[in-house]
This record gives sequence, C-alpha cells and structure tokens, in this order.
Amino acid sequence: MKSIQKGFTLIELMIVVAIIGILAAIAIPQYQNYIAKSQVSRAVGELGAIKTAYEDCLNNGKTAIGACDLGWTGSSILDLKVPAAPTSAPTITTAVTNDAALSSTGTISGTFAHSAAATLKDTTAKTVTWTRTALGSWTCASTADAKYKPSSCS
Repeated sequence: MKSIQKGFTLIELMIVVAIIGILAAIAIPQYQNYIAKSQVSRAVGELGAIKTAYEDCLNNGKTAIGACDLGWTGSSILDLKVPAAPTSAPTITTAVTNDAALSSTGTISGTFAHSAAATLKDTTAKTVTWTRTALGSWTCASTADAKYKPSSCS
C-alpha cells in the first residue's frame, strides 16, 4: 500500500523562504525611496500653499512683523522657517504669523524633521525653499537628493 505525501518537504519550505527573502531585499529599499519622494512632493505642496497668503499680505500692506496670518496648520514632516513662526512640534496651530517683515523678495523654507523619512533628516537635514523675486515669481529649491525631488523643484 502506498502512503500519500501530505504537506511540504523541508527543501520546498526553504526555497519558498529564500524567494520571499530575495523579494523583500529588493522591495524594502524601493519602498523607502518611494516614501522619501512622496514626502518631498508633499513638502513642496505644503510650503507652496503659504505663497498665496504671502502674496495676499503683500497686496494688503500687512508686511510688519506679526501682521500677517500665513495659514500654516503644522506638518508631521516639516519645521517651518522664516517668514512664519517656527513650529517645534507637529501640532496644529490656528494662527501662525510672520516673525520677520515681509518684502517683495522673500523665502518660505521648511526643514525635514519629526516623522520624515530617515534619508531626509539624516546628519544634514534636508530643506525645501520657495523664493520670491521682486517681480512676483516663485521658484522652488530643495537640498534633498535629486532622485527624491519633483520635476518642478530644482
């Protein structure tokens, strides 16, 4: 009488574990790159939203320190820099005002912190900066690695 094999042999299980290990070794670094790239894009958008408030304040003559509500609601990946009051924790704030006088040329900058990807906040924390020219045009720049930057930000 023949006995019917039930289950898997040890070698079959070892092959499956090896294949899963190889796939994980490839997928995990790719996923980490994807997360960093999406966080840089998110930061560009979050800081870009402040441009509208900045322009509104300039147009209405609210350029003195503390005269302009920039509408910053906090971020879990960024610390905001001039012209808005810095936030030290990723909490929601209702009224962030400018802590420096606004001018026709200015910058809005954020540094990656808190829950940002490790590659964005390593020993030299990366930044995203929007810079306004005297003619009113804005340009984006970032110190993040080129592979993480969106095409609209140099």
